[in-house]
Amino acid sequence: MSPRRARWLIPEVPDDQIAELSRATGISAPAVRVLWKREIRTPAAITRFLHPSLDDLIDPFQLADMAKAAQRVKEAVQNRDKVLLYGDYDVDGTSSIVILHSVLKLAGANVDYYVPHRIREGYGMRGEVVDRAKEDRVDLIISVDTGIRATEVVERANALGIDVIVTDHHLPEAALPPALAVINPNRPDCPYPEKHLCGAAVAWKLAHAVLRHLDWPETKRTKLLESLLKLAAIATVADVVPLTGENRVIVSHGLRGLKDPRNPGLRALLETAGIRSGTIPSARQIGFQVAPRLNAAGRMDDARDVIEMFLTQDVARAESLAKKLDDLNKERQQTEAEIRDTIVAVCEQQPVTDEQAGLVFSGAGWHQGVIGIVAGRLAERYSRPVFVLSEDIESGEAHGSGRGPANFHLLEAMESMREIFTRFGGHRQAAGCKLPVSNVDRFRERFRAYAANVLRPEDMCPIIDCDAAVTLDELTDESAAEVLSLAPFGNGNPVPVFALNNARVARPPQVKSEKHLFMHLAQNGVAKMVKGWSMADRLEEAQPGSTIQAAVQLEEDLWSKERGGAAWGLVLKDIRP
Repeated sequence: MSPRRARWLIPEVPDDQIAELSRATGISAPAVRVLWKREIRTPAAITRFLHPSLDDLIDPFQLADMAKAAQRVKEAVQNRDKVLLYGDYDVDGTSSIVILHSVLKLAGANVDYYVPHRIREGYGMRGEVVDRAKEDRVDLIISVDTGIRATEVVERANALGIDVIVTDHHLPEAALPPALAVINPNRPDCPYPEKHLCGAAVAWKLAHAVLRHLDWPETKRTKLLESLLKLAAIATVADVVPLTGENRVIVSHGLRGLKDPRNPGLRALLETAGIRSGTIPSARQIGFQVAPRLNAAGRMDDARDVIEMFLTQDVARAESLAKKLDDLNKERQQTEAEIRDTIVAVCEQQPVTDEQAGLVFSGAGWHQGVIGIVAGRLAERYSRPVFVLSEDIESGEAHGSGRGPANFHLLEAMESMREIFTRFGGHRQAAGCKLPVSNVDRFRERFRAYAANVLRPEDMCPIIDCDAAVTLDELTDESAAEVLSLAPFGNGNPVPVFALNNARVARPPQVKSEKHLFMHLAQNGVAKMVKGWSMADRLEEAQPGSTIQAAVQLEEDLWSKERGGAAWGLVLKDIRP
């Protein structure tokens, strides 16, 4: 399949209203155009967006069953009941455990935690763990980032006399598990207005509610909650939930707290990830430098290392664990690349066509810890939903992870063929499953047919979603700083993309490191260098003197700033005549 040219989307904006908002807020037109595209269109809304306040956080007791859950946890603390936190092995799950473990331990609770092993046990709650909990005289199980579809396991706990509180954010089935409390903003009867919290944010909400029951000074409660907001922020970014609304508040304040963390594990992790002390990391740094190291433990080894790293006060132990996570991440990168390259080679021999609207790749012994990442890379490469399955020949089972674009709902697709799977679950753009190896071909055909019925050929090409058209003379140091102040950027609030119309290639472009395209664009008397990472193959389209349309992103340029240059630069996303 030859790469299909991207489809550009450039919105029409009302210049008179943009000018009026710019005057009312004192913000330059480029930033106002971005805000307008994101439907932030009043001075008050702009102020709230630019200055996220902890006062904007929603009362945790608006979550359904929160009052019952907080009361039961209070009783557990008072009675010294044995509490087991049952989590997931990814960043969201491990962060959730650390958040609740920290609060409960400080409150005086008798608390322990359990994280399943990705390879040996897989995702979700298991009945045998509940049986062992009964043997250990556990009185209360609190699930974090899991449990919403664990009806049979919760029923098992009930039969054994163990109370269960489910905290989760994944989409539920038609019937909720019969737990003492089910805290999930996505349960149909939950009035909580923010539906996009990650699992750690839901756990943080429970921690907030529990702390209200403790006879602590308000300053002590606030200090602890703000400290734990750092982990909630990391998990929110890592779980790729929208960075809007309440999540924007969580991430904005949590990232600021990472400027100088006191927790030995956090300090060691940030140092290992190459984030300098005294700087506020960006959401991008969390997503690409911090989160992969945390996820590497669960993908390649044991996620308990992450929890120990955050809970220990031993600096040497924290540094040792951070180094181990770094090594595991390097191993993960190599393993991921091997599987990805194998699949791409197959696709080059048998090109992907428009008829293959949904792709399912399967291989014996592929590492289960990285197939989700591989699926994401392939979904981006081929602009369509992808599942990658790892077949276990001995057990006859295949474990799969799926990723897809925003215009396709993976979970709905799986619901339409649920008889194929032993287990499945997830979100719109990320899902997981387990099925007999004998069903793999059937799944491949059914998924392809379902996707072909949903997606058109034009849906399966890259999209350059521009926020606005600008001119180079509008991008000054001041206006660039205002655009960058719209961070944190991520899902739901992506890095702004601007269209430069009728820009002239001012001088011969350069190719650096054999793959990066550097060129100077001129417009309205202003020239600016633009960097096209891995875009050397577009050199012929950028001949000196030619007039092009360029899609560019603004980025913070610390290297230039430290050397007395501009604090920002332009990154090329696409070009066309």
